[in-house]
Amino acid sequence: MQLDFKQIFTAFMVLFAVIDIIGNIPIIIDLRKKVGHIQSEKASLIAGVIMIVFLFLGKSLLNLIGIDVNSFAVAGAFILFFIALEMILGITLYKQDDSNSLTASVFPLAFPLIAGPGSLTTLLSLRAEFAIENIIVAVICNVIFIYIVLKTSAKIERIIGANGINIIRKVFGVILLAIAVKLFAHNIKELLA
Repeated sequence: MQLDFKQIFTAFMVLFAVIDIIGNIPIIIDLRKKVGHIQSEKASLIAGVIMIVFLFLGKSLLNLIGIDVNSFAVAGAFILFFIALEMILGITLYKQDDSNSLTASVFPLAFPLIAGPGSLTTLLSLRAEFAIENIIVAVICNVIFIYIVLKTSAKIERIIGANGINIIRKVFGVILLAIAVKLFAHNIKELLA
């Protein structure tokens, strides 16, 4: 097992930017108001399990339908690109339904808000570049961070404020945009080679 801090940190930052748990605080607070209580442990754990299972089975699933990881990573780069545009420009390209059910901790919170198309695509894209154990550590670190944010979302909103959340969102949007370009360039080179 070869743990590489640089890979762990990069994978953590990429996932952190894609999941955008800080930017999702207004959605989490809105959800909490609608359903009364969110089970932070359940939501974090389920999201983590979904991401780790997809990390291992995603490639086999792709092979089953005849798609290679580089093609998926290029597609993932496009998704990251559009997520970044949403974050930077403050527009909504992808709208998900808000469910008013008691299972809000699982849906829409754990899936698709935390472990959604963006993060699952990102995991496979990262797998094309990084060692799997480093990605798992990055996922676990993100899940711990998500749990802390879910537990303290109301406090964070009071401390940072709406403007603070917007600034954080835009900064991570720019980082994500740069990552999307790098991911695209690296994998398109592999496909054309």
